[in-house]
Amino acid sequence: MDRLTSLGVFVAAVEEGSFAAAARRFGLSAAMAGKHVSAIEAELNTRLVQRTTRRLSLTDAGQTYYERSKRILEAFDDANREAGDSQGTARGVLRLAAPVTFGAMHLGEVVARYLDDHPHVNVEVVLGDRYVDLMDTGVDVAIRIGRLQDPRLVMRRLAPCRMVVCASAAYLERYGTPRKPEDLQRAQRLVFSEAVSAGDWTLLDAKNHAHVIDGPCRMAANNTQMLLAAALAGAGIAYGPTFVFGEHLRRGELVALLPAYRTADLAIQAVYPSAQRIPLKVRRFVDYLAETFGDEPPWDRKARF
Repeated sequence: MDRLTSLGVFVAAVEEGSFAAAARRFGLSAAMAGKHVSAIEAELNTRLVQRTTRRLSLTDAGQTYYERSKRILEAFDDANREAGDSQGTARGVLRLAAPVTFGAMHLGEVVARYLDDHPHVNVEVVLGDRYVDLMDTGVDVAIRIGRLQDPRLVMRRLAPCRMVVCASAAYLERYGTPRKPEDLQRAQRLVFSEAVSAGDWTLLDAKNHAHVIDGPCRMAANNTQMLLAAALAGAGIAYGPTFVFGEHLRRGELVALLPAYRTADLAIQAVYPSAQRIPLKVRRFVDYLAETFGDEPPWDRKARF
C-alpha cells in the first residue's frame, strides 16, 4: 500500500472519528480504510487505535504517531504548494502594517523591488506604532519588533534589532560622558514613549547583570526619528535601535556610550495569521524581507558601535 495514503487515512480516521468517514474523504470503502491503518500497525508491530463499534480511540503510541504523521502530511502539502508557487503568479492586494520609523526608513526600497517583480500585486501600507490585530483589520502581514507571543500568529524572524545608547559630541562636551549606567540617571534622557516599558533602559554588564535605568526624562516622544533629531541637536542621550541611529554613528554625528555594557537585543519579525495556505503574495513578500535584512541587516554592516 502507498505509505503516504495510509498516513492520510490514519490521520483522517482520527480526526473524523471513524474509518467510514476517513474512507469517504479518500473515496475508499470503509474496509479498505481499515486495511490501510492495519498495514501501518503490522509494519510497526504496535497497536495505534482501539476499535469499537461506535468510535476509535488512540493508544499512547497512536497519539504520538498521529501527531508526527500530521506534521509529515502538513510538510508534504507545504512542499507541494511551494513547488507550485515557484511557477505561479502572485496576485491581489497585499496589506502590510509596520512601525512608523522602521517602515519609513527601511521598507520603501523592499516594497518597490517587490512591486517591480510582481506586476499583478498592489500594496497597501499602514504605518503605526500601536498594536494592530491582524484578524480584525484584514492585514496580510505585519512587521513587529520585540519579544512576541501570540499563538494565533505565525512569526518569522527577519533580523536582529540591536539597541544603542548614544549622544552628540556637543552634548557630551557640555554635560560630560557617562562612565557607568548609574550616570544615566542624572542625564538628559530622550525616551521613546511607546515602548513596552516606556522610560526603562536596560544595560547588561560582563557578568550579565542587568542595570535598569528609569525615572524622569528630559524629553519623551512617540516617534524615534524625532528623538534622533533631538539627539543630533545636542538635547540629550538617546536609547534606541541601530536601524534609526546606526548611520549617524558611522558618520561620527553621534557617539555610542558605555561600550563595556551591552543592551538586550530584540528581534524584527514578520507575522501573519496562519501557516496553512499562505497566499503566494504574502509568502513572496516575506521572502523578500528575509533576503534583504538577515542576521547582518544593512544598517548594521560595517558598524563601529
